[in-house]
Amino acid sequence: MNGKTVLVTGGSRGIGAAIALRLAEAGADVAITYTSDEAAAQAVVGKIQALGRRAVATRADAGGAGDAAGAVDWAADTLGRLDVLVNNAGAGVLGPLEDLTLAQVDRVLAVNVRGVFLASQAAAGRMGPGGRIITIGSCMTQRVPGPGGTLYAMSKSALTGLTKALARELGGRRITANIVHPGPVDTDMNPANGPYADPQAAMTALGRFGRPEEIADTVAFLAGDGAAYITGAEFSVDGGHAA
Repeated sequence: MNGKTVLVTGGSRGIGAAIALRLAEAGADVAITYTSDEAAAQAVVGKIQALGRRAVATRADAGGAGDAAGAVDWAADTLGRLDVLVNNAGAGVLGPLEDLTLAQVDRVLAVNVRGVFLASQAAAGRMGPGGRIITIGSCMTQRVPGPGGTLYAMSKSALTGLTKALARELGGRRITANIVHPGPVDTDMNPANGPYADPQAAMTALGRFGRPEEIADTVAFLAGDGAAYITGAEFSVDGGHAA
């Protein structure tokens, strides 16, 4: 990926940070967005710069219409071009169907669906042939193991349709669109030693949580030259959660 530029939304921690670092290791210059933890974002920037790559970060709320598209234009202007967009930023609200509020519905759909659409729309306008749009979905689009996931599963499932439509829309320009569905992954938000970890691990065929780097490796493959003939596809990196 030498000479390529990447934007990773929500790249200050967890899966997003692992993706940003992995793409930098592959030779890309990387822009990331964050919502609140500037120190964490700057720590990721520092690690990328230590690899000899350019790295920048900006505060942006993926749920804000202006921020979602604006971050793409900022990344392209700051780095001089945009080759890869990784739609990683997301919001998760779990709970009984009857307890979900309108504000929660609006927020999750704004971040997980509208923000991804607007960022992808903006990226399509800035990318040339060989561009990549890679979206982070969820294992819950393929198997919902219990109650409480209605809103989150709905929002992430919408991204599969969006990805397939983008593949058709942009294929003639040699821009690909694919989606990666992580299973339970060990992050600060969902630690492998947390109170809900054991049942999640038991739902996978491998009986364990994934590591953020394992998701990042799949994203790096899809961003690279070896995936030029792959588009409109779903990739489950879930330890067999959907098996």
